[in-house]
Amino acid sequence: MTTHAPNRRLLTSRRHMLGLAAGAASSGLLRPPGLRAHPRLLPPIAEADALVAFGHTSPITDGGWTMMHNQGVEAVRRAFPNLRTIYVESVPYSADATRIFRQFVAEGAQMVIATSNYGDFIRDVSDRAPDVAFTECDGHAVSGNLGWYYITHWYASYIIGIAAGLMTRTNKIGFIGSFPIPSVYAGTNAVLLGARSVNPAVTMQAISINAWFDPQAATQAGTALAENGCDFLCGIMDEPAYLRVAEQRGIKAAMWNTDMRQYGPEAYVSSVTLDFRDYYVSQVRARLAGTWQPQGHFLTLGHGVDRDPWGRTVPPEVAAQADAMRTRIMAGYNPFRGPIRDAAGRLRVPAGEVMEDARIYQWDWAVEGVTGLD
Repeated sequence: MTTHAPNRRLLTSRRHMLGLAAGAASSGLLRPPGLRAHPRLLPPIAEADALVAFGHTSPITDGGWTMMHNQGVEAVRRAFPNLRTIYVESVPYSADATRIFRQFVAEGAQMVIATSNYGDFIRDVSDRAPDVAFTECDGHAVSGNLGWYYITHWYASYIIGIAAGLMTRTNKIGFIGSFPIPSVYAGTNAVLLGARSVNPAVTMQAISINAWFDPQAATQAGTALAENGCDFLCGIMDEPAYLRVAEQRGIKAAMWNTDMRQYGPEAYVSSVTLDFRDYYVSQVRARLAGTWQPQGHFLTLGHGVDRDPWGRTVPPEVAAQADAMRTRIMAGYNPFRGPIRDAAGRLRVPAGEVMEDARIYQWDWAVEGVTGLD
């Protein structure tokens, strides 16, 4: 074996994701966290004997979500040059996912990392491979050898929402989402709550396009929102399509995953940026050492997720006001506190009550002022 074993791409086919009805019902997207078994430590592994497998939800060239996870894979390779990795792009939310994860195990992987939530599709495999460590991003189950991790992106979204509330002229914000699932509710709600903290007149119209990576659909959604009067677009997409719409129409936009300002330098406000490098290195190091344990883990603001440096057209006073909230959050303040009402006007979070991360992670309703998700 060479001293620097490259990533090997196990399968090359790219499949479209299924819709929410199949994904949520079959893969357990909304299952609450919980323990099913007492975890045990898995034995240590020599670096030269180790194989770590990654299952990605979209192409590593998507310019967003999977690209950022792939940077984490590259960080693992640099930290452990004798370790081997394999990966599959565009793993579908179907029984094909189970077959792919089984193939990882058959190839000899001692650790499998799914960079999106595959629910029962991955649990069916982990339950039958107790000597393999499994973890999934945006997962919700913990068992004897399966854990999950996710980013508390709602804080960065709230900060960006403050900028949106100060910069909008129409008081209409548009949101391009994938599916009506907790991660999308949390992002949508956080942006609007941040905006309304400085501008109570702001409302948000959301459009779900039933995909994480569909530039054509995202372009159509962004165009429709702009034509409806939204002068600030945001979303949770893996690519920059709606930023291009904002640039063409002379409005503003905030993005997700990474710095995308090159696709719309005048429109670009900021982005919810992700960084999985340190986390992946720590997980692999623990697996090699025999100290890895399955658990749920949040990557927090400043430690895996943050806002991107402000775009060049963001007024300094807007940046300063939004960053003042970031400073407060970094010091321990939680802005998700009652009273918070849902889109139907029902009180969901009473005055004086704070929504902790575990509750936000399960968010499945839109706040007052949001339309298009429920």
